[in-house]
Amino acid sequence: MSRQGHRAKPPAARTVLVTATAWALAAIFVLPYLEMVVTAGRPAGELRDSGYLPGHFDWSSFVRVWSDTTLAQNLRITLVVALGSTLLVLAVALPAAYYTARVDFRGRKAFLLLVLVTQMFQPTALQVGLYREFFTLDLLDTVLVLVLANAAFNLAFAVWILSAYIAAIPVELEEAAQIDGNGRIGALFRVTLPLAMPGVVTAVIFTFIAAWNEFVMGLTLTTSTDRQPLTVGINNMIGAYSVQWNYVFAASVVAIVPVIVLFAVIERHVVSGLTAGSVR
Repeated sequence: MSRQGHRAKPPAARTVLVTATAWALAAIFVLPYLEMVVTAGRPAGELRDSGYLPGHFDWSSFVRVWSDTTLAQNLRITLVVALGSTLLVLAVALPAAYYTARVDFRGRKAFLLLVLVTQMFQPTALQVGLYREFFTLDLLDTVLVLVLANAAFNLAFAVWILSAYIAAIPVELEEAAQIDGNGRIGALFRVTLPLAMPGVVTAVIFTFIAAWNEFVMGLTLTTSTDRQPLTVGINNMIGAYSVQWNYVFAASVVAIVPVIVLFAVIERHVVSGLTAGSVR
């Protein structure tokens, strides 16, 4: 047979259209981030120029922002809050989700419905009550208050996604492990959790990103600049009479890099975790 017989067919018009549309949408979403990087590299004298690209780039803003602002301390606070709230959510959501998925107790559906309903409440609408509660507990302006608040607002999603994923794992696997000499706890850690790891990773990444990007609670519950998260620290760079845009955009680039790297590393686990329970 000639080589012409094996020549690949050109892509269909629909495939070309879908691919071009996808690239166009990707460019639209990426463009603001490129503008952020370009602005961070603009010299101070060219920040108000209308051109998209500066005459020359000055990347010293990425160096000076660490010494001239509280970026390093805000970044440390955000990292502690994100990790702390993620670990707290995981410690509470795992047993709750396991019990909900494995035990058909009275009020189970009502509990799951209540978990789902709590997702409808916005943190902004509860700020007054939260402020009063933490004021009574003398926890305002601390790292602990941010950990507790972020964990509370992300717990419902973690319970929901983990419960759906654990319920999709056949209970016979745990029963077989118990026959082999493992107790319920041993079967949980040796059988169920390894199989539910994509769901666990999904809960972890969404909780971490939500805590990393949170702004309103950090602004309301903290007042000291050295105890505020990164999002509030960047907002503090916007003064009443002047704005150091090169610092703002340089700090914003620093803020999004860890999340992008983390999401890129475990993206495949997130996709499989979100589709948990969709196929039976």
